[in-house]
Amino acid sequence: MNLRLRNVLLLTLTQATSSTSVTLISAVGSLAGYALASNKALATLPSTMSVIGTALSTIPASLLMKRVGRRLGFVVGALCATAGGLVSAVALAYDYFWLLTAAALLLGVSVAFAQQYRFAAAETSLPELRSRAISFVLAGGLAAAFIGPMLARGTVQLFDTTYLGSYLCVPVLGLLTSALLVRLRMPPPTEEAVRTGGPVRSITEIVRQPIFIAAVLAQMMGQGVMNLLMTGTPLAMMAHHHTFADTAFVIQWHVVGMFLPGFFTGTLVQRWGERPLILLGIALNVLGVAAAFVDVGVPNFLLAMTLNGIGWNFMFVAGSTLVTKAYTPAERSRTQAANDFLVFGTAALTSLSSGQLLHHRGWQVVLVTAAAMLLLALAGALWRTSPAASPTARSGLAAAD
Repeated sequence: MNLRLRNVLLLTLTQATSSTSVTLISAVGSLAGYALASNKALATLPSTMSVIGTALSTIPASLLMKRVGRRLGFVVGALCATAGGLVSAVALAYDYFWLLTAAALLLGVSVAFAQQYRFAAAETSLPELRSRAISFVLAGGLAAAFIGPMLARGTVQLFDTTYLGSYLCVPVLGLLTSALLVRLRMPPPTEEAVRTGGPVRSITEIVRQPIFIAAVLAQMMGQGVMNLLMTGTPLAMMAHHHTFADTAFVIQWHVVGMFLPGFFTGTLVQRWGERPLILLGIALNVLGVAAAFVDVGVPNFLLAMTLNGIGWNFMFVAGSTLVTKAYTPAERSRTQAANDFLVFGTAALTSLSSGQLLHHRGWQVVLVTAAAMLLLALAGALWRTSPAASPTARSGLAAAD
């Protein structure tokens, strides 16, 4: 099998296993925090600490992989998920809220590494196939849409301690991810291109480019709105007396919306361009927010979160593809690290805000906050830039291949 295709398929499988852990924790994390927290306003703190762990680890993860390579770096990330799952299980078994919060940091570290799968797919692919590789790898998360909620429903009451069985699935998935990743073989020219010389701009100069700003805003607001709603939805549904089965069903179709478009998003990027797809993603998110604002029944939660998932996919894939045009091969690691730090720093803020806003202000204020963030993404998407401003247009990113 062609090495490039083999790598993309492996990254797609690892995306599926790692996303299953994330989806599983998304379904039960806020509820587990609510069960253990004496102050219920802190119910989403474990989820927030996970995102903070991701945000704080994006730069170290990128720099580590620049030194030791993608494969070893990705294995380290998967083992962090294994450790985080085990510590979380201990926290639940002994009713330690703050230990559960600390364990969430480790789970967040693993996500920081897993978020680099999409960039690894771009690096192992030919330039004209990068958007398809990114979207195909993200489509691997589609399996998580079904396996994650299924595991949550099947294991939530597996032991006397509620949610313990769900958290014990995470170490198993982490070990499975590690086993797959040891077979990854990135093409030597790709790794070598990052270490070679050539003009390297300061990170300040890179992030001030209009093309970088437009790309990162699409990802920041797409991820931020998704995280704001996904973290708050289980608690909002519980507050409106919906069952856990209904909550798991809504999360399931939210994740389907996130990853199913991955089979064709890359083609849409090639055909329409990044900015039109970002605008379409924003529009779908706005429709989702409107659906949630109208009513708090299960059908409205379902429609809102499904549209949010699809909108996130369009904004995230198009933004991730656009940002690869903002740097040369020698600038890859620092630019990707800055990109993901901004994206998941935003996600950390929205995760923390979700619980606080929901507890003190209500679900409607959460939705208004999401709408305001989408307006910011719209401003970035409408900011036109000249193709000549792209460093890849000047130097040729294909050198990395």
